Amino acid sequence: MTGRGGIVAAATGAEALSTELPVGRSASWWGMVMFVATEATLFAYLLGSYFYLRFQYGPQWPPEGIGSPELLTPLVMTAVLVPSSLPVVWAEHGIRRGQGWRLRAGLAATMVLGVIFLAMLAGEYAEKLGHFTMTTDVYGSLFYLITGFHGLHVLVGLTMLGWLLAVALRDGSFGAHLHERVRNVAIYWHFVGLVWVAILFTIYLSPRS
Repeated sequence: MTGRGGIVAAATGAEALSTELPVGRSASWWGMVMFVATEATLFAYLLGSYFYLRFQYGPQWPPEGIGSPELLTPLVMTAVLVPSSLPVVWAEHGIRRGQGWRLRAGLAATMVLGVIFLAMLAGEYAEKLGHFTMTTDVYGSLFYLITGFHGLHVLVGLTMLGWLLAVALRDGSFGAHLHERVRNVAIYWHFVGLVWVAILFTIYLSPRS
């Protein structure tokens, strides 16, 4: 006969803490997918408008006095943001095994990389504002609108990650409900990284071709 101590140990052991999601997709998963699809459409319109206005403007792009965008900073930003999806995937896999430390470490690592990305974007703005602003011409409007809109999405993602990390630090329960939230935020964060790659090719690389 199993004693009370054995029951408690079984309930709190690593195997019991491991998480398996219910079969099928939840309403929150579909909600996140639809939200990402909507935001992807908005970015597609913005990037499409960039190319349309670029070819309407004339042969010189960016306009005279601005010069081709530098590549070093955006490439470093790409090297920071795109791999930042890996720690959140690692965190999601960790919660399935009831490894709270892995969940917390993965979320924290992704947040640090996201903050570094935003800091570098702010630094680039500080440098470029000395040469052109959002009201200088159509190129300036497109540059700050597209990159700023993406930066806002990164900030939203960091807010989501910070909230999950706070829950993970406060609550010792790592059940299916929290796992579902981590998975949904991971979907959003992957989307943010993919959009930045599209922005890199559009804003920074295409004018040099």
